[in-house]
Amino acid sequence: MLDRTKNLSEHFLLGELTKTSFKTDDNNDPPLEAVENLIHLCEDWLEELRFNYNTIYVLNSIEDYYTSKEVEPLVINQGFRSYQVMLAMERAGLNPSKTSNHMRGCAVDIRCAGVEQALRYMTILMDIADQKKQEFDELILERRGTVYWLHFAARPKDNRRKIGFILK
Repeated sequence: MLDRTKNLSEHFLLGELTKTSFKTDDNNDPPLEAVENLIHLCEDWLEELRFNYNTIYVLNSIEDYYTSKEVEPLVINQGFRSYQVMLAMERAGLNPSKTSNHMRGCAVDIRCAGVEQALRYMTILMDIADQKKQEFDELILERRGTVYWLHFAARPKDNRRKIGFILK
């Protein structure tokens, strides 16, 4: 059993990136390689997204980011998914991808307050990729009913920069 209180980066815990509503024998514990991929996602992408979103849209200055209580956290719906979790999702009638980046710790689903926030997150992530000259694999705005989330994936290599929308 892994220590779910372990920090993957300054603002993200292993527990946030491994939570699931599906109970499995493996407790959705990621292997070391997946933990390393989650650390990369958090340090190189999610921390930057959190900082940029807050300094551009929420706060008045960069200084406020370090002192204000108004900082908005990024809320992660899902990160790593074990093979057993994927099977449990199938049994529940969901249709998870057999090649999901989630299974390697390379993807997160970020909760969004609405389409505007999701589009702002997308813009920031594309700007990070361009500024740092690093690629991501998937950036997909998803909606089911009135619930929006952003699926974001970055792999160690062979990224496709796939951008899309799935609106149901």
